[in-house]
Amino acid sequence: MKILITGASGMVGKNLIAHKSALQHDLLCPSSQELNLLSDPQTRDWMRKNQPDMIIHCAGHVGGIQANIADPSGFLIKNMDMGRNVILAGQEAGVAKILNLGSSCMYPRAAKNPLREDQILTGELEPTNEGYALAKITTARLCSYLSTTNPDLNYKTVLPCNLYGKHDKFDPKVSHLLPAIIQKVHDAKTQSHSQVEIWGDGTARREFMFASDMADGLWFMVDQFEKLPDMMNLGLGHDHSINDYYATAAKVIGWEGDFTHDLSKPVGMKQKLLCVTRQTELGWTPKTTLEQGIAQTYQFYLDSTT
Repeated sequence: MKILITGASGMVGKNLIAHKSALQHDLLCPSSQELNLLSDPQTRDWMRKNQPDMIIHCAGHVGGIQANIADPSGFLIKNMDMGRNVILAGQEAGVAKILNLGSSCMYPRAAKNPLREDQILTGELEPTNEGYALAKITTARLCSYLSTTNPDLNYKTVLPCNLYGKHDKFDPKVSHLLPAIIQKVHDAKTQSHSQVEIWGDGTARREFMFASDMADGLWFMVDQFEKLPDMMNLGLGHDHSINDYYATAAKVIGWEGDFTHDLSKPVGMKQKLLCVTRQTELGWTPKTTLEQGIAQTYQFYLDSTT
C-alpha cells in the first residue's frame, strides 16, 4: 500500500520506518516543512495530491509531565488541530484506512487497572496531562464517528502504553520518564554525583514498551487491520514502579549512587497499566525485556551524543 506516516521524524515514526515490514509498502514521510499538519488547507491539499491508501497518524506535540504542566493549552490545541486536520483531510480524499495513535493518558485517573478500552470517558482525567488527553480522545472519537456513519471508511485507534527507545528525547525538560531517567543517571555517573533525585516516593507504577516492539506491533496491526476493533490497547500487560526504572537504569549504566525522593513534586496517576486482552487475542506480544530495552536505548543515546 501507499501509506502516509505522519510524524515520521519522531521516535514512533522513525522506528516504524526502520522496521523490516516497512519495505513491503510505499511510504510517504513528509517533513513538517513539506506538510504542516497544523494547517487545514495545506493538509487537505497534500492529501488530494498524494492520495495515500492508508494513514498511520503518529504526529503529535508530546512531552513529559513537566512540559504538560507548563503548557496545557499548547498540548490541547496543537494535538487537536493535527488530529482533526489529518482525519478530515483523509476522509475528503477518500482514504479508506486510518490507524490513529491514541494514548494511555486518555483513561480516567481513577479507572481500575488494568485499563480496558471501554473505560474511556467514564471519569475525570489526570490533571497533569489533561490537555493532551482531551485532544487524543477527540481525535479517536472523530475516527469512530466517521467509520460508524460511512461504511467505506475504516478508521481505528490504537492506544500504546508509554514508550521509550531509539530516537527518543532525553532532555528532562521535554522528555518522558524513562529517557529522562537515563539522562539523569548518565549525568550522575559522568559528573561523579553520589545522589539522584526521584519525584515523589517512587512507588507510582508505569508500563513502558520499547519503541522497536511498538513498531512491530503496529505493523502487525496493519496486516490484521480488518480484524481490529474500533479501539485497542497496545502494551506489555505488566508494569514497574518508578523506583524499579531508576534501579534498572543505574544497573545498565553502571552508576552505584543513592536515590533521594522529593515528595513535594507531582507524580501523576498512581498506576497506568493497560489490559492487553484484545491485543493478545489477535496474536501479538512484545519481545524486549526492560533491561534489554534500556541497554539499547542507552547505547543509542551514547552514539547520538558523541
